[in-house]
Amino acid sequence: MLLELRAENYAVIDHAIVLLGPGLNLLTGETGAGKSILVDALALLMGGKASAEVIRHGAEKAVVSCVFESTPGAESILEANGLDASGAEIILRREVTLNGKGRVFINNQPATVTVLRQLAPELALVHAQSETLSSFDQAQQRTLLDRFAALSVEETARAYGRWKMAAEKLAEMERGEQERLRMADLWSYQNREIAEARLRPQEDLELENEKRILANAEKLYTAAMSAFEQLYEGSGSAETTLRAALRHVEELARFDARFGSAVEQLGSARAMVDDVAESVRDYAETIHASPERLAEIEDRLALIDRLKRKYGGTVDEVIAFGESVAARLAEIEDRESILRGLQAEVEAAGEKYAAVAEALSGRRQSAAQKLAKNAEKQINELAMKVRFEVTVFPRSETAHWTAQGWDSVEYRIATNVGEPLKPLEEIASGGEMSRVMLALKVTVEDGARAHQTRVQAAPRTLVFDEIDIGIGGRAAEAVGSKLKSLSRSQQVLCVTHLPQIAAFADQHFLIEKQESQGRTKTQVKLLDEPSRVREVARMLSGAVVTEASERHASQMIAASR
Repeated sequence: MLLELRAENYAVIDHAIVLLGPGLNLLTGETGAGKSILVDALALLMGGKASAEVIRHGAEKAVVSCVFESTPGAESILEANGLDASGAEIILRREVTLNGKGRVFINNQPATVTVLRQLAPELALVHAQSETLSSFDQAQQRTLLDRFAALSVEETARAYGRWKMAAEKLAEMERGEQERLRMADLWSYQNREIAEARLRPQEDLELENEKRILANAEKLYTAAMSAFEQLYEGSGSAETTLRAALRHVEELARFDARFGSAVEQLGSARAMVDDVAESVRDYAETIHASPERLAEIEDRLALIDRLKRKYGGTVDEVIAFGESVAARLAEIEDRESILRGLQAEVEAAGEKYAAVAEALSGRRQSAAQKLAKNAEKQINELAMKVRFEVTVFPRSETAHWTAQGWDSVEYRIATNVGEPLKPLEEIASGGEMSRVMLALKVTVEDGARAHQTRVQAAPRTLVFDEIDIGIGGRAAEAVGSKLKSLSRSQQVLCVTHLPQIAAFADQHFLIEKQESQGRTKTQVKLLDEPSRVREVARMLSGAVVTEASERHASQMIAASR
């Protein structure tokens, strides 16, 4: 829902704020007061084309902004464009400067007009004098038909997703045959080079340690034997000294029990020295200077270093790379089998999609006849004499498959007797456009309520400008009634010149011009009940408001409720 609309230095507006509410929001005022300017400002915030001509004379820039309630769909669009989507509201602001350039902000973050256009269908649909029905594209027309008949596309979307995934995988495998063959040669070489090396996990670390030992064999042997001599073999060895000390302490322990623990400690120390001495002796016996083995290790390490530079930083990474390459080769070697499997998967998924899309298309074609009949009746109640048609074109070629089915939906209308039916966007009159859209929306919402569907209306806010051109009396009352009916499920903002329509407002805003310091300014006022009666009376009687016109206005407002 649109909560707030602001305009500064925009056309004849100096500074205006409109705080809108749910239901039917109507703008009235004298001709030329600036009612449609506010609608144009909102259209600009929906991504409309900007021009420096909209800047108020004497100002450097025009600024328009609005606040919408956030929706899940709008949040997804913002997140996809890297914009903050937190919070319950979405703030849009657009600046237009004299040089024709401008800036866009969404939630106070710099954005683009493209993002505004992406958000527009989710937030509002504007039918202004300066706009066409170009935004009412195939997707919107199909969505309205589906909502009217409470048609769900979930099953179709699931089937399309499965088919799309399988088709993309198959296409990827079939794409770049020459490139795959070139890569297969490379992978074969890499696989062979790694396999022939017969690497073992942690092998380089083990070889580096063995290399250090062989390179320092003489030093290591001398150190080990010297340690053995000092610990065990020599006349003054640690073992000899500890054995002598142990005998003396055992003598002490025979007479004084306090030395019992000392005997145990010296015994343990002697055993430890014996173990260490035996270890270093055994180690010395294993050391053999071998220039041949050292050269062999150096060659092996050079090979491993070369493989690590090419395929990974460690031996484990090289082994993993080799396994990955082997898997790719296996996939290529089994390519024909995989291709046959993928082709079968794509065919099966395509058949499933075609079945559900065809069923959905049949339901749409049936619903299209009902929508056309009901919409034509609604349109002709609005001082028009039209023929209306909704056509569903099944386009079963795979190029036209989408998550919403394969149908193209077109609304066609003939606004004058004897004229052929034409696409809706070719209607010339802005007022006719607005009335047709109003009748369509009312028809769709009536259908949705009849099916008790919970599908949320989209877009949330509907804006109609100059909807009452060329009508009056009963037709005007019918328009007001339809606007009121539509506003029960969606917020509606409408510009009107007719009291029969103004009487139905939930929020009534008066747009009026005032002179101040030699300049004309447009102001917006939310009318209370007495002011509203007077405004409707003015619309009934003209410049002079009489008691009779006020009574009539009061009766009209009461009747509209």
